[in-house]
Amino acid sequence: MARRGVAALAMTLALLAATLAWAGTQASILEDADYDVQETWSREPYYTHPEPEPELFSTPVSPGTREEGREPPAPKPPKKATKPKKRPKKKLAPVTPPPGQNSNRKGARTRSFEKAASDGQSAHVAQEDVRESCPPIGLETLKITDFQLHASTAKRYGLGAHRGRLNIQAGINENDFYDGAWCAGRNDLHQWLEVDARRLTKFTGVITQGRNSLWLSDWVTSYKVMVSNDSHAWVTVKDGSGDMIFEGNSEKEIPVLNELPSPMVARYIRINPQSWLDSGSICMRVEILGCPLPDPNNYYHGRNEMTTTDDLDFKHHNYKEMRQLMKVVNEMCPNITRIYNIGKSHQGLKLYAVEISDHPGEHEVGEPEFHYIAGAHGNEVLGRELMLLLMQFLCQEYLSGNSRIVRLVEETRIHILPSLNPDGYEKAYEGGSELGGWSLGRWTQEGIDINNNFPDLNTLLWEAQDRQNIPRRVPNHYITIPEWFLSENATVAVETRAVIAWMEKIPFVLGGNLQGGELVVAYPYDMVRSLWKTQEHTPTPDDHVFRWLAYSYASTHRLMTDVRRRVCHTEDFQKEDGTVNGASWHTVAGSLNDFSYLHTNCFELSIYVGCDKYPHESELPEEWENNRESLIVFMEQVHRGIKGIVRELHGKGIPNAIISVEGIDHDIRTASDGDYWRLLNPGEYVVTARAEGFTASTKNCMVGYDMGATRCDFTLSKTNLARIREIMEKFGKQPVSLPARRLKLRGRKRRQRWGGMCYDECRLDVVTHKWLLEGPETGFRE
Repeated sequence: MARRGVAALAMTLALLAATLAWAGTQASILEDADYDVQETWSREPYYTHPEPEPELFSTPVSPGTREEGREPPAPKPPKKATKPKKRPKKKLAPVTPPPGQNSNRKGARTRSFEKAASDGQSAHVAQEDVRESCPPIGLETLKITDFQLHASTAKRYGLGAHRGRLNIQAGINENDFYDGAWCAGRNDLHQWLEVDARRLTKFTGVITQGRNSLWLSDWVTSYKVMVSNDSHAWVTVKDGSGDMIFEGNSEKEIPVLNELPSPMVARYIRINPQSWLDSGSICMRVEILGCPLPDPNNYYHGRNEMTTTDDLDFKHHNYKEMRQLMKVVNEMCPNITRIYNIGKSHQGLKLYAVEISDHPGEHEVGEPEFHYIAGAHGNEVLGRELMLLLMQFLCQEYLSGNSRIVRLVEETRIHILPSLNPDGYEKAYEGGSELGGWSLGRWTQEGIDINNNFPDLNTLLWEAQDRQNIPRRVPNHYITIPEWFLSENATVAVETRAVIAWMEKIPFVLGGNLQGGELVVAYPYDMVRSLWKTQEHTPTPDDHVFRWLAYSYASTHRLMTDVRRRVCHTEDFQKEDGTVNGASWHTVAGSLNDFSYLHTNCFELSIYVGCDKYPHESELPEEWENNRESLIVFMEQVHRGIKGIVRELHGKGIPNAIISVEGIDHDIRTASDGDYWRLLNPGEYVVTARAEGFTASTKNCMVGYDMGATRCDFTLSKTNLARIREIMEKFGKQPVSLPARRLKLRGRKRRQRWGGMCYDECRLDVVTHKWLLEGPETGFRE
């Protein structure tokens, strides 16, 4: 029995030794694994959710083998793509959620946990009880640089991997450096587009588009997704036991989202097209959804991430939430804010504005009026959110005693209209920040582009100048709106009519309309003067002032004047320091900028605040930091130039008095109280004030470099004719024309001398008012 026990014990020890040896072998394999894999495992304590020990995945690709060297299996039938879901209604949240937690695009929820394996090289799945919605990693917003995008092949440089960004727009001409997608050099199953996140990222989804082109139709109809940690060994996203085929696009502009069945943690991700339009080529524009994982070993990642210390509501607000936020701001700062509306949209939504002033609701004599307008294009929502953030910021900083903001509020009457096209915004909001596309919600409910819907006053002015009818028939300012535009049958949006009435009622001095899709400030004219041209530099008489106003915003923006930044789409505006004359960019007839300059006193500019029209909520804090200083500096420019009051001898203000500056062929007029503001650059100017019934007055006015307009008042005396009329009206009699009175008295004397009678031989000359004789004098009675 003892021998049997010893033998059994010996056998047990032998088996144990063999087991330990096998385990040691496996451990040595793990120790020899690539450093990136070890780094992946070492990140476990930093994951959002704890995960079990990852297992090695299997992959048919050996380390160091490129994907294009393998013949892939025949593609499976495409699966139905995940359709974009309508965004659920949200409540106003006082606390800003962390990035990725409050996306305005909700994906499918899943509890599945899929495993795969590879030989010493892997990307593994992050386990979650509930799917976390990750934001875009930044292809559209240019956070992902051109050096992070790679492709198997490309047709040419203008269709390289760096052009494979969601919503990127092509240039005017095909075959140039700025085409609208990545297009593979060959149409086969070995082509791929690769994104290097440069850090471990939890990838959750892929969004694709076709090629942006006026002439060609190219898009991918199905594709595979692969991930890697070193861009050599790749793991294909699985659907059960086989490679998962994702359904792509059915046309070129509408984005299609496909969420991964389970999040994949890796550094690199590839899109491998499997099928494409029969008559087209492999062309794609892509955005990747992913959550970057914390990397305590990389100092530069944390240093380059933008943060803000402002306690504001960083989220996208639908119409109801926008109205509620305005109400919250008004309740926080009731002494300096007022909410009002300038009209209604086509669908009956009120066009709300917020006034910020130390005396809200009234125009203070000598205090300039400023406005910001956003959302003329409903899908360009960054401007809308910046306006909502700005009104919160001004309220908070005023309450905290920020001297700069207090001075601005007390010396300026500020109007903020955050959503001029709420109907269009609601359409874009339903699509979401990534799935709305480039144009969904751009126009009004009637299909009108508000930004180009104002009356064309440029043509009236230029034709009158060519006929030398200036200023007798057409003045160089306050040009009358044509009658056809005012008719009910004219194709004019109700939102446009509301803005016109608003600008005619309030004497705005300076304004900015915020748009999206580019990073530049455009100043008028927006319409070219030469016929048959689409681009031509067309300056206003105040070109030097407009250049300064544009530069004041661009130069204080964090990115606009950065020569190292990548152009958004096709245009490089660095030669003019982030500014551009609108007509030299692309001609627009009936723009808000031109109308404002020619019909009112207001100097209006278009401010394009970002490459991405509809950025993800996680991008809003950074976009706020990019634009905050610029928004404030631009408002402060309303105090540059000259200002004053035009009065009569008794001290009463004269409305509609004309203020002319020598050498500048553009006048302005005084407001109802006789006060005026004339934006000018530093220098010495000869200024003349004139009004009907008053003698003109001229002064030399000096504009300095310090902030604050120079005071330049005028006192006008009435002309002699105006005094006579005033006296006659005072005594209830109408003024009499003196030449006509003399003629009447002369005719009476002649009639008395001739006895008051005349025969047929005499007549009264209607031109000279003299009696003329037709025959001998015997025809008169004595």
